[in-house]
Amino acid sequence: MSKLNDEQVQARLAQLDGWQRNAAGEITKTYTFAGFPQALMFATAVGVLAEAAQHHPDIIIRWNKVTLNLVTHDAGGLTEKDFALAQQIDTALPH
Repeated sequence: MSKLNDEQVQARLAQLDGWQRNAAGEITKTYTFAGFPQALMFATAVGVLAEAAQHHPDIIIRWNKVTLNLVTHDAGGLTEKDFALAQQIDTALPH
């Protein structure tokens, strides 16, 4: 899968709710939940989607917050895979 250029990344970010590009060149979003059990269940559901897509985000859980970071390491940057998984997470999972 080929790496997207800056213009393509910006266009795709505009189509997602709350996702941003961080200094490391990943797309990232933090979700807030009522407590740790809900955050953990969300992270587990993300893991199931990620495994099915064969594309695995970095997942950081801090009590009631889950932060996801997506980048396609073998492409050296952001690809369609990152944006497809971000969209799937936002549409398929309650948050």
